[in-house]
Parts: sequence; structure tokens; C-alpha cells
Amino acid sequence: MQAAPVRATAIPSFTDALRAVESLLMGSGQRTARHNAWTSVLEDRRRAKDRVEAERVLERTPAPRL
Repeated sequence: MQAAPVRATAIPSFTDALRAVESLLMGSGQRTARHNAWTSVLEDRRRAKDRVEAERVLERTPAPRL
């Protein structure tokens, strides 16, 4: 009995395929703009998370006595 042939190249993932199609359809300027927009979304999410954490800390901190 012979062993099955080994595939020399990896099968691209769905994400890799989408990126390949994107690179064919969009110019580099559009890709850069999309990347920058996504970076902004992630940064906004990080700031929102930090803001929620700061609010929790302030709520747990007792008010100063005058």
C-alpha cells in the first residue's frame, strides 16, 4: 500500500483569499485608508475600555473630606 502524496504548498485560509482579492480590486491608497480606519476603531475601543475602568476606580474611591 502506498502512502498518499504529500501536498507541498499550504492551502490558503479564507482570510488570505479575501486579502488577495482585495489587493486585486483596490489600489494601495484604498487599502491604506481601510487599514487606518480599522486602526482608529481599535484605538477608540481601547479608549472606551480605559474610560470604563477609570469610572469604576472613581466610583470605588471615597470622596475626600473637607
